[in-house]
Amino acid sequence: MTATATPEAEATPQRAEARLAFARTALGDASVTLERASVDAGHRSYWRSSGEPSHILMDAPPGLEDVRPWLAMRDRLEAGGVRVPRVLAQDLDAGFLLLEDLGPRTLLQVIDEANAEAWFKAAIEQLLRLQAICLPAEFPRYDEALLARELRLFDEWLLGRHLGLALDGARAESLDKVYRRLIEAALAQPRVLVHRDFMPRNLMPLADGQLAVLDFQDAVAGPIAYDVLSLFKDAFLSWPAELVEWGLARYHERARHAGLPVPALADFRRDVDLIGVQRHLKVLGIFARLNHRDGKPKYLADAPRFLRYLLDVLPHYPALDPLRPLLEEQVLPPLGALPPR
Repeated sequence: MTATATPEAEATPQRAEARLAFARTALGDASVTLERASVDAGHRSYWRSSGEPSHILMDAPPGLEDVRPWLAMRDRLEAGGVRVPRVLAQDLDAGFLLLEDLGPRTLLQVIDEANAEAWFKAAIEQLLRLQAICLPAEFPRYDEALLARELRLFDEWLLGRHLGLALDGARAESLDKVYRRLIEAALAQPRVLVHRDFMPRNLMPLADGQLAVLDFQDAVAGPIAYDVLSLFKDAFLSWPAELVEWGLARYHERARHAGLPVPALADFRRDVDLIGVQRHLKVLGIFARLNHRDGKPKYLADAPRFLRYLLDVLPHYPALDPLRPLLEEQVLPPLGALPPR
């Protein structure tokens, strides 16, 4: 969920002409047409080709998005056994990739309470493969600076820009202490490859029951609990507490058997909760930024879901107490009612 404040380059006639020309050349068919398949929170857009079989064209306008990090991470994941889209043709300078078409629906559009366990099992298997990948020493890290920068998105964009709140000295100092506790907890976790948005919207169900993984270009080395938290405390779906507990316990057991460095279950659950608070605050800030900076207001409709996640967890961690009155008294009322548990 990163973006740059610039116009939608893919909407220009020149970009549309270049996109279509690339598709026709790559497919060797001058009659091919393209229709919008999807668009993400950044500037990448996706287009489905006509004909059988269909293909997906990724459009990453140069200067707004760079396809090279996506390609490099795709190759790393595939080498580790993670199912990712296959690349059929590319023009890196123009920002075009031709990919296999994995279908029209993401897991977000397929999963429900009746089939959730089966799909979550498949998601956990892909996550375990991802986390087992060995990383070079120079691989980007979820370090203190990045964790702090993400938390400040909540201050700048949700509190400041969206709600017009300016924290006084005492409250700002208390919030800083909460942030320090969250950052210390994140840095203390075992470090693995972290996708950073491992959730149903970025997973594609396949005919063989597997899941393909998308939107992985911002991966870093970071806390082991981060991605499984993202899977079960989703930005766009809420799950019953019993299903979440089942999923976290299953992941923990499978990770332990796979030799991943998960701590004891009680410590792991604490790690999940604390990294969850960090992520939920960050996402609230990103949703506000998408609204005010990027003209994408729809994400704010899901903000109350994150307040529910936060307010369910905070009572268990006294060190985070300063967050509760801020959220309950100043953030929740203007954002809307909490969704049901």
